[in-house]
Amino acid sequence: MWLLILTVIVFNALFLFMPKKLSSIELFSTCMFAMVLQQIVDNVFDLLLDWYGYFAPGIQWPYLIVSIGIYPAVNAIFLNYYQFTRSFAQRFWYIVGWCVFAVVYEWLAIKSGYFYHHQWKLWHSAIVYPFLFLTLLMILSLVRGMVKKSVR
Repeated sequence: MWLLILTVIVFNALFLFMPKKLSSIELFSTCMFAMVLQQIVDNVFDLLLDWYGYFAPGIQWPYLIVSIGIYPAVNAIFLNYYQFTRSFAQRFWYIVGWCVFAVVYEWLAIKSGYFYHHQWKLWHSAIVYPFLFLTLLMILSLVRGMVKKSVR
């Protein structure tokens, strides 16, 4: 549980004090999307398929700490520092770096006991994380397009 609490404090402090490059609507909508996607995926993979989960099988109150305390902050930090104007190689390595970070963090979460795997393996996560980060980028682009269209 120490890793979870430390993570919530550090990630949210980073989020609060980072210079914001995204508008409030971009932050809000992408964070809400990340939380909803995470909730759907976790419900299917944890409750329905029992591939992985948080704390113990079934629904746990501390799961709200994960859902509200980690995912929005990570989403905002990732998107805030993504450099849309950089070269393809720089953007590629930025995403790879975040994927490596996510896999290492997941391993630490397993070791600390607040996350567990059954049929799921870390290499599954390593394959899925790039698609998740790309999805967040696509949602941000969608939101920007919607905002631009509504301003006209």
